Amino acid sequence: MHSPHLERRFGLLHATALNMSNMVGIGPFITIPLIIATMGGPQCMLGWLVGVFIAISDGMVWAELSSAMPGSGGTYVYLKRAFEKLRFGRAMPFLFVWQFILSGPLEVASGAIGISMYVNYFWKSMTPLQGKCVAALTALLATILLYRRISFVARATVTLWVGMILTVAWVILSGLFNFSPSRAFDFPANAFRADWSFFLGLGLAMRIAMYDYLGYYDVCYIGDEVKDPERVIPRAIVLSVIGVAFIYATMNLSIIGVIPWQKAVQSKYIASDFMEQIYGTWAGAAVTVMILWTAFASIFALLLGYSRIPYAAALDGYFFRVFGKLHPTGHFPSVSVLVLGAITIAASFLELSAVIGMLLTARILIQFVGQIAAVVMLRRTEPGFPAGFRMWLYPVPCLVALVGWLYIFVVPLFMPEERFFVPGSIVFTAAGFAVYLLWRKMVPRPDDDAAATARKAA
Repeated sequence: MHSPHLERRFGLLHATALNMSNMVGIGPFITIPLIIATMGGPQCMLGWLVGVFIAISDGMVWAELSSAMPGSGGTYVYLKRAFEKLRFGRAMPFLFVWQFILSGPLEVASGAIGISMYVNYFWKSMTPLQGKCVAALTALLATILLYRRISFVARATVTLWVGMILTVAWVILSGLFNFSPSRAFDFPANAFRADWSFFLGLGLAMRIAMYDYLGYYDVCYIGDEVKDPERVIPRAIVLSVIGVAFIYATMNLSIIGVIPWQKAVQSKYIASDFMEQIYGTWAGAAVTVMILWTAFASIFALLLGYSRIPYAAALDGYFFRVFGKLHPTGHFPSVSVLVLGAITIAASFLELSAVIGMLLTARILIQFVGQIAAVVMLRRTEPGFPAGFRMWLYPVPCLVALVGWLYIFVVPLFMPEERFFVPGSIVFTAAGFAVYLLWRKMVPRPDDDAAATARKAA
């Protein structure tokens, strides 16, 4: 009799669809005005283009790690294997979960803030404080809905996803049939002058683009359910990045080809204004409802997936044991859901641009840079690694991804209102390391004791 195990049912089509479904959420409907503002015109599309190369290069890092370790857990698994033999290497998976408890809810909160922005289309007199309360209540509702059995969650996720597909298709097709090249490519004077403000603006545009691309690696979190992972995962990553880049570029051009970018940059609900200008008030109202549906699908799915990361690490002994508790009747990680939900609610009171900047700054060093280091280390320390997929043109993708992520990481240092992001991220990581050392001293793992004995004997 075979013991229960996960089955490999995800082929290339399923894996690509999974990635793309997680990449195309509320992002493009709320970030178009932000990305236009970064460079002051349609030249902001360069941010999307550079972002494609960063995402594909970083995707090669994910692909090599995931095809070599095709199990559930993603980054947590990769960092554990690459660094666990070092003296303080076991801190890396802990620090990943530590930062994710902050950056994950920030990402979810961005969707809740997006909902409040589009609610403003119907509630014209809504004050900024009322908008923040709407975002917080949205996060609370998502937490309540997730605080139940997974069978309900699965059905709800599929239902919410359908609305998102219809919304994206309607916006893109409407734009294509009403496209004006003169409006879409109305570049301001000196738009491409290679000065300091251009490169600073490009960095900010890249940051927003990478926020919208997040999710190209989602298939890596279910690697033990993918058929032929050495072949399927790398192709799914590349195809999903190219496909979503095409969708985003088409959507952006469609909108600024109808609404002049000087007007679009001021819009709080750009897709609603876009549809209203083409079809009238009824269409603006209809697409607003569909986007609210899409936004809620996004935060619902993100909070669902992210709540399982601290739970998995706790079960493995790499994070606080309390996060490994399951609800006694619903059989879901109740503590993880409640903690991430509470942080999401609190983050919903922040401004959208600050949320995007903080979540990427918090995530870059441990997750993205950490994974690049993991690939290099595993290639050097484990003969024959990786046995399956090897990234193309190594180490070029590692270098491209590293430079891109570090460029995005340091950009806030040159923005007066964001200068605390980088030192704040470093301090937060250092605090996590201190907590790890204290926690390990108070609650040592059995293999920690064995390792210490072996070192003394040596």
